[in-house]
This record gives sequence, C-alpha cells and structure tokens, in this order.
Amino acid sequence: MTFTDTLQSADIILTEGGMVERIRRAETVELDPFIAHAGLIYQPEGRRVLAKIFRQYIDLGKKYNFPFLNLSPTWRANPERLEKSNYRKYKAINRDCVRFLQDIRRRYGDYGEKIFIGGLMGCRGDAYRPEEALARKEAADFHAWQASELADSGVDFIKVATLPALSEAIGIAEAIASLKIPYILSFVIHPTGTLLDGTPLSQAIEEIDSQIRPAPDCFMVNCVHPTIFTQAVEDKINCDKKAIQRIQGLQANTSAKSPEELDELEYLDSSEPTDFGRLMAAIHEKYRIKIIGGCCGSDERHIEAICENLIQER
Repeated sequence: MTFTDTLQSADIILTEGGMVERIRRAETVELDPFIAHAGLIYQPEGRRVLAKIFRQYIDLGKKYNFPFLNLSPTWRANPERLEKSNYRKYKAINRDCVRFLQDIRRRYGDYGEKIFIGGLMGCRGDAYRPEEALARKEAADFHAWQASELADSGVDFIKVATLPALSEAIGIAEAIASLKIPYILSFVIHPTGTLLDGTPLSQAIEEIDSQIRPAPDCFMVNCVHPTIFTQAVEDKINCDKKAIQRIQGLQANTSAKSPEELDELEYLDSSEPTDFGRLMAAIHEKYRIKIIGGCCGSDERHIEAICENLIQER
C-alpha cells in the first residue's frame, strides 16, 4: 500500500516525537548550528544516536501495529544553511539522510511495508519569526533544490514543517508540486487561530488549495501544545470548517506555552506523558486527526502514552 493509499484509508498513523531538542539536551553528540542533526549521519556516534531514537519511535508503531511516518533529519538541510555548515562538502546530504532511513526500514521485515519515509523540509529562517519568511517566488526558487534532492532520493512523500507564514508556505508548495510527489505542509500557529504571520489558518489552507496543483495531500500543525491546537481550530476566525478538515495531522509540543514564550526559554518546558497522551487521543477522537506524534519536549514515553490512549478508544 502506498503512502497516499494509507493516508486515505488508515484511521491512525503514528509518527515520531521530538528529535532536535531531544538530541540537543539529552545526548552527547553536538548539533551543527546551521543544519542541526542532518550531519550526524556522517559520525559513528551520531549515527548510533539517530538510529536509537528513530528505532524507539518505529518500535512503538510496530508494537501497536500503526502505520508509521519516519521523517528524515533534513529539516535544516537547505542549500544556504548547508553552505554555512561544517558539512558543506556533503552535497548529497539529503539523499544520504534518506538512505540512512531506508537502511533502518529494511530491518523491520514485513512491518517495513507500513513504514513510510518522508523527506523533511523547513522554512529558510527562524520558524518562530514570520518576518523572516520568503515571498512566494523567492521561496519557490530557494527551496527547489532541496525538494528535488529529496524527491529523487526515493522518499514516499515530502513534509514541510513549522511554517510560520503563508507566503513561504505557498512558494514551497509550488516547488514541490512541480515534482509530482505526495506532500504535506505543517504550520506553527497562535491560539487565536492564525499562522504566526497573522493569516487565519483556514484562509492559508484555502489559498494554497485553490492556487497550487496538485494541492498538498493534507495539512498538519506542529510545534504547539494540544490545547493551543484546539483553541486555534475552534476560534471563530476559522469559520471555514471545510478547510479546517484538511488538517489531518498534529505533532504537538508537550509545553502549553505559546511559540513566543518558548522562543525565549533557556530550558525545555515539558509535561507528563500520561496527560499528553490523553490530550492527543482526545484530539484524534474529536477532529479525526490521523497523523499523531510529538514535537519539542516529547520522547518515546510521550509517544507510547499516545498509543495507549488511542488503543483504549477503540
């Protein structure tokens, strides 16, 4: 079954929890200041750490028999950041990261057919600073190289995460759509129902769906707490419920603080796995969100708590 078939037919699709912040605060390896964890695949200890964390998440998908979306560690591996990084000579870094995940998938036998590898992209600048967002044409041009590298590497789909502004989101969508590969756009949002640039969430979805062909397979929200997600989609500014129903995934923070508050913290704010799992399961039940996972502050304990609560709902 393909990624698209699974997205259409599955009731629950599991994905990973925190990666970058988890490695930054809990592991012995050092993240590159420009491309984050992408370069770890070129270090023996880095590969060990990445494989350990990826397998912890995948093992939960296998344990509970959910399809699993495994995202490449390429969120920051765009050409500009790569050139500034300590790994500038590794021009095939996006392809190498995907190959690393493909090697992991092969070890899962029959369950490997339920593991779908997503090429992960992000915005050019700071995801919490929408004023740094690119204009549409600039974004389409800037992100074309990485999108093409990931598509050519054999990923099952592309996901663009933590998008704070419509202009850059629609430009990235344009670049990916030209490659004829399934893709997902994921926004970071305010509890007031808008992207960080002030665009209502439903309006952003409607504009992308109406202007880009093919449109994204679905939309997601990431890097906010489940309660912020609920406030946002219920806000009266998002009265276009047809657009809101296009949101089929949530990778949530474990902290209830807003994006602006989190951006100023020097420590990782988190919550107990049990409470987090209950909130995420409730969102799945109420909004029929399919793709469920964690973002900042989460680890395998939070993802297992989600699974336990989802199983209890059945």
